[in-house]
Amino acid sequence: MLEQKLQQKQVQKLSPLQIQTIKMIELPQMDLMQRIEKELEENPVLEEVNEDPENQEGAPKNVSLDEYRHDDTPSYRLYVNNQGKDLKPEYNTFQVRESFQQSLLHQLGYCKLDTRQMQIAAFIVGMIGDDGYLRRDLESLSDDLAFKTGLEADAEELEELLKVIQGFDPPGVGARDLRECLLLQIHYLPSTPARDLAGKILTDCFDEFTKKHFSRIMQRLSVSDEELKAAMNEIRRLNPRPGGQVDDSYSEQAQQVVPDFLLDLRDGELVLSMPRFSIPELRVNKRYAEVLMNAAGNTTQAGKEAVAFVKQKMDSAKWFIEAIKQRHHTLQSTMQAIIDFQHDFFIDGDETQLKPMVLKNIAEKTGFDISTVSRVVNSKYIQTHFGIYPLKYFFSEGLTNKEGEEVSTREVKTILSKSIAEEDKRKPLTDEELVALLGQKGYQVARRTVAKYREQLNIPIARLRKEL
Repeated sequence: MLEQKLQQKQVQKLSPLQIQTIKMIELPQMDLMQRIEKELEENPVLEEVNEDPENQEGAPKNVSLDEYRHDDTPSYRLYVNNQGKDLKPEYNTFQVRESFQQSLLHQLGYCKLDTRQMQIAAFIVGMIGDDGYLRRDLESLSDDLAFKTGLEADAEELEELLKVIQGFDPPGVGARDLRECLLLQIHYLPSTPARDLAGKILTDCFDEFTKKHFSRIMQRLSVSDEELKAAMNEIRRLNPRPGGQVDDSYSEQAQQVVPDFLLDLRDGELVLSMPRFSIPELRVNKRYAEVLMNAAGNTTQAGKEAVAFVKQKMDSAKWFIEAIKQRHHTLQSTMQAIIDFQHDFFIDGDETQLKPMVLKNIAEKTGFDISTVSRVVNSKYIQTHFGIYPLKYFFSEGLTNKEGEEVSTREVKTILSKSIAEEDKRKPLTDEELVALLGQKGYQVARRTVAKYREQLNIPIARLRKEL
């Protein structure tokens, strides 16, 4: 038997202005420019001012809705000026690389496959990890495909499409294990005696190769010490992680980037600014305000509809302008807090000066919610006197050194990378030895942490770093 119950709930509802502001904060500089252009096209009440309105002869005054009925919005909220006198200042743009899977899908688009094959191949691409490997066996992949997409494909067909993908750049992508990965790369290169021997080593002596049993390889393949060295040099040039470095701080997307912030060092002082050229000066169009005034006393149906339309567009313009102002304030406050927190790093870009910092630290300094700080940080960039960085770069967890001071994981990674670069390649340091070495330098880390950082730095295990 169905029963009806009356239940009262308290739900927090965001205002149109709050919704607009949240959306604006999330947008990086280039997207914001496009968003403003779209709003200018769609809302006839909103207009761009190309010059200082006070210097324009006969220009309409700023519109205040105080003049109209049922609205008490002050006039300063209907006008935003984000432009300086210089309308075309110099600025830098740069291209960040495509994400790994975006690159594979882009290459897939050039393949001569039918619609069904394209869908299956795209599914396989989606199953390839950031390191470039396909970790699922083809039988399991066939089941996953049927369950998630409804498409049927046996292991043989999946193998054929996988071979197509394995022909993509970077060489080695789509491999199911290290051996296949290295062989794909060797076969991709022009043939030479050393590369041919490298292929034989990987095909016939892979177990000996992984264990660095060089004498057994020479005996089994009847090759000299010099021939083996040449072949090993070829293998050493290959990439065991064709997906590229997996950075735990941020992932890059394919887009043209205009820095959201500019940071200069002037007489030892850090000076933050935000590009002013990209956001046009906006205001409410007076002509449509007059339509609202003239129609306010019109009681006909057409008059009421005109009032409703113009009122809705004016409200939308008002919220849009105010949202841009609030975005500017939120972004500037958040970035300044990050600079204050990481002051020593921003002086000269020394990674070892980066302090452990999480979103909560900046939320506490600014008074914003963590979610707001996260929106500011996402997809935003700052141009400094030593390079351009995504804001996520400055955030990392911390460890404690022997003095009890917190140090950034980036600092530990830098020391780890330097230690491995300086090791004796005939006797490379194991993870346990790296733990001991870092401990001597004042960094107390676990072996699994060293292994994690080493993998993130794209550094192979000790036996794969060994040289003859």
